[in-house]
Amino acid sequence: MSEHQQADADESTADHTSEKLVELAKRRGYFFQSSGSYGSVGGFYTFGPQGAALKGNVEDAWRDRFALAEGNMEIDAPTIMPEPVFEASGHLDGFDDMLIECPECGTSSRADHLVEDNTKYEDAESLPIPEVEEVIAEYELACPECGAGLADVAVENFNLMFATNIGPGDSQPGYLRPETAQGIFVEFPRLKEYARNQLPFGVTQIGRAYRNEISPRRSIIRTREFTQAELEYFIDPEEDEPDLSAVEDVEVTLYPATEQNDEDGDEIETTIGEAVDNDVIASPWVAYFLGVAKPWYDAVGVDMDRFRFRQHLSGERAHYASDCWDAESEIDGNWIEMAGFAYRGDYDLSKHSEHSGDRFTVFKQYDEPKTVERATVDPDMSYLGPEFGGDAGAVVEELESLAGRDRAAFEDETVAFELEGETHEIPVEKTGFAVEAQTESGEHIIPHVVEPSFGVDRLVYTVLHHAYQEDEVDGEERTYLELEPEVAPTFVGVFPLQNDAELESQADDIVDDLREAGLSVTYDDSGNIGRRYRRQDEVGTPFCVTVDYETVEADETTVTVRERDSTDQTRLPVDELAETLAAIRDGDLEFEDL
Repeated sequence: MSEHQQADADESTADHTSEKLVELAKRRGYFFQSSGSYGSVGGFYTFGPQGAALKGNVEDAWRDRFALAEGNMEIDAPTIMPEPVFEASGHLDGFDDMLIECPECGTSSRADHLVEDNTKYEDAESLPIPEVEEVIAEYELACPECGAGLADVAVENFNLMFATNIGPGDSQPGYLRPETAQGIFVEFPRLKEYARNQLPFGVTQIGRAYRNEISPRRSIIRTREFTQAELEYFIDPEEDEPDLSAVEDVEVTLYPATEQNDEDGDEIETTIGEAVDNDVIASPWVAYFLGVAKPWYDAVGVDMDRFRFRQHLSGERAHYASDCWDAESEIDGNWIEMAGFAYRGDYDLSKHSEHSGDRFTVFKQYDEPKTVERATVDPDMSYLGPEFGGDAGAVVEELESLAGRDRAAFEDETVAFELEGETHEIPVEKTGFAVEAQTESGEHIIPHVVEPSFGVDRLVYTVLHHAYQEDEVDGEERTYLELEPEVAPTFVGVFPLQNDAELESQADDIVDDLREAGLSVTYDDSGNIGRRYRRQDEVGTPFCVTVDYETVEADETTVTVRERDSTDQTRLPVDELAETLAAIRDGDLEFEDL
């Protein structure tokens, strides 16, 4: 994933919420750098109890919207795949970042990041290496570690994939997957059978991916191991169209390439329908998924005032994409990519078909049978065998290919063809060339692919960052996470007011009832009640339930329910508590209406 910054962002005045958030995340169990006892390794993070729960809730919410609600299937493919997969996909040759190494201290840095961080350029990734080297020299950029000048240092391509060996001895080379998508593409010949060979259909996957980043940074925003949630949607490009009526009125903030290339360009406010009608978004399928994603991001807690869709510039698009839009969020004055929405065409399936020899097509039935002329060959093997020996089979394949693409080559007495770089000629009569009328009921087509690809870790970070709040309660400063109930790792905290056997017994019963209702619950009896509230506020727990003496002494058994954001409180009957809180979690009831 690439990272793009506002050119006019002033780092000296930016709201450095991130620094506070990283400290809170470590203290409260959201995320922290892995293997700390051994000095840690850059780019690897562990999600603690709160972070793992939040991440799981985000993944479940994504699965509900992009798999279940859209009627798509889900798979779970291996994270290690053999080398030929990545030869076919183009990752071995084209999955690179720009590396510059300090000649003094040996620190490796991403050259485009150095440019973006220290110059007016906000899209250095799209520049060719010679231009990046010129910018580094022009601005006299230095090593971020030791300050040595980098003006005359060469910038090189560095492949991001982690290599490994599969099996012992003369093992097979393999790689940790740099994206989950290839696990879907390579299984297409089988997956299409599960879809009954009917287009369109979608396949989703949530899983780990690995990229050997040159300079991982900004905690879980740029790491070497991360989680992706991807949907590969297979369509017939000639017939399949999305139902835009479901999303045409969704309001979006767009930053098209035309605006980015204009000195006075700016984001535009529009709707999905208008963007398609005005050709701002070229692909209706990409537009459809942007329209699905916008309200989903809002629902999981991304601040819509700090959210936009930005179109890739021509120089930064991946090798497979004809068009791509990123979902971006603003963090401390910078824009970070959270997801990419790409129209991949038939690139992936065509490449895997070419390299594997398997059939990556779907049979498209005609409404009525068609009669077409087909050029065929039926070579005389008694001639080809003695003439070409072990290459006779390759000759047949080349003749079949030639007949399909150039019938005129067979009009003379001899036909010329190439084999391993050499030109050969044989008599046409030995090829068995013929043009026959054939009645066909359909044809095999290679589907096109539309891909929404979400970075889960970056989304989790954005949700936490946008949820981070500071205020004052009862004269004391308070920090709290304004997390949406749908994704909050803990939905309700239950407290006995004091260490009292009767209060604790009642609190235990309430915890059991709430968990039986499917709510995530924590129990806390340590410290005064105000301190317990503050702990849960900082973790982002939406509600706290306090069991006090009125609970056990009054005729009607009630408890105090406190709402996190407003700190407002109300009393609810214990026998209605689980049902009421579940209704609030599901969005069927508001706390203010109690």
